[in-house]
Amino acid sequence: MKNVDIEVYISNLINFFEKNPNDLLVLIGDLQKDEFYVKLKERAISNFEKGQDYVLTKSQIVDVVLGLKLPIIKEEKKPYIEKIIQRTKFGDIILN
Repeated sequence: MKNVDIEVYISNLINFFEKNPNDLLVLIGDLQKDEFYVKLKERAISNFEKGQDYVLTKSQIVDVVLGLKLPIIKEEKKPYIEKIIQRTKFGDIILN
């Protein structure tokens, strides 16, 4: 019976974000909204199975967004300097 409640809750969230696309854009940025909705549903089901309230808190929604964004952020590697002394055609540069 509670799965129906979860479905209604998630569909209400989706309807809210569909009617307020700017709020969704501010929250998730360039993430895929379908993937975001799936993760929200998974989190709500997980809460219910743990005996918690299936309605997500603000921090849980932020955790979902961060969980989706972190792999993207980790892929964007910045150049790493391996040595303190860099050898160039102009001579040695000490990065200290």
